Amino acid sequence: MPTSPSSSVQAARKALADRLRDLCRDAGINGRELARLAGWHPSKSSRIINAVTPPSDEDIRTWCRLCGADDQAADLIAASRSADSMYVEWKRLQRTGLKRLQDSYVPLFERTRVFRVYCSTVVPGLLQNHGYATALLSSITRFRGTPDDVADAVSARLARSHILREGDHRFAVIVEESVLRYRVGDADAMSGQLGYLLAVMSLPAVSLGVIPFSAERDIWPLETFSVYDNEQAQVETLTAAVTVTAPGEITQYLNAFQKLSGMAVYGAQARALITAAIDALG
Repeated sequence: MPTSPSSSVQAARKALADRLRDLCRDAGINGRELARLAGWHPSKSSRIINAVTPPSDEDIRTWCRLCGADDQAADLIAASRSADSMYVEWKRLQRTGLKRLQDSYVPLFERTRVFRVYCSTVVPGLLQNHGYATALLSSITRFRGTPDDVADAVSARLARSHILREGDHRFAVIVEESVLRYRVGDADAMSGQLGYLLAVMSLPAVSLGVIPFSAERDIWPLETFSVYDNEQAQVETLTAAVTVTAPGEITQYLNAFQKLSGMAVYGAQARALITAAIDALG
């Protein structure tokens, strides 16, 4: 079963902290002595060594200089920035609005051949139509208080969906039946979105499964996650996007996706659930 999505981040920060600790040992000094030489509060080096506080680029340069390891500073700074990029708060990603974030996914989407996407709350972005995407991104903008560039963000989101029909890509998508019932936007927006799902299901590159409310659960409903090939997973929490690259964790998400796929229905049965959701809109 998947562990906390932030565990890859914690492991990366711990690995960096261990490397800094080793530099101290190699230099024959301890953390307290290094803090004194750097003019820091004595607890700062301890927090860094124990991966409680991530070091800044300047902290790493100072650390390496005092340990006689200036040649390692660049690599350690790169490792620190990589760890930071694994867990990025939405408020940072969306500080200038939503369009830039939509555009940032394009290189990843273009190079990925096999997409595995699981959603328990909303229709996956690649399968959204204009009305639904507008309602959803508008609610995100209001909730997070970001600059309102919803129209441009929706256009960018829809534009990147061309990969559903072009290129050598395959999409395995699983949604909970709740996704069909949660009303994002008004009844017309939801009806249009559900009708669009029926159309998308016919695309040769797309496999869409729906886990019915009545399914006997082999695994509980999870947070939204996507696995890109077998190289990277992204998990969406309320406050942040978490990028998972540790092979062991990716394997857990792949295993979870397989179990979720086994509970889903496809083809005529999935279409029946979508049609029932449309009928329920009245």
